[in-house]
Amino acid sequence: MCQAEPVLRRAAAPDARAVADLWLRSFAAALPAVRRPRTDDEVRAYFRDVVIPARETWVADVGGEIAGLLVLTENQLSQLYLEPRWRGRGLGDRFVALAKQRRPAGLELWTFQVNGPARRFYERHGFLAAEHTDGSGNEEHEPDIRYVWRPESQAESAQ
Repeated sequence: MCQAEPVLRRAAAPDARAVADLWLRSFAAALPAVRRPRTDDEVRAYFRDVVIPARETWVADVGGEIAGLLVLTENQLSQLYLEPRWRGRGLGDRFVALAKQRRPAGLELWTFQVNGPARRFYERHGFLAAEHTDGSGNEEHEPDIRYVWRPESQAESAQ
């Protein structure tokens, strides 16, 4: 049986529960040692009441199932999470390409220092580490890194 190709589309209100549940599974798989300051129900409410209605939220839809999510704010890639079984299959690459297309002037993002796979992924996509923190500024109290991506033409003209 051939699995459908993921379709990237904007998230809508009916997606909120599936998106939040994907976030919960992905966070647990990728960051098992990182303390999560919110309960599952609080995470679901946040996606339902804040993320989906107020942020530019994209999902990867595979035959009606959500395989990944991307959330963009002004100039920030604030969320990129994949269903664990979809990692390593090019879906994250597609989301980053979409984020760069939607924010052509540049992007910033934060990731935890312990998340080596995410750090390598973003560095492979041209993001540069701009700031390291001790974690005192985030809810998880986990050391993190701010990454920045600027398009080549902008970076060259700045030199």
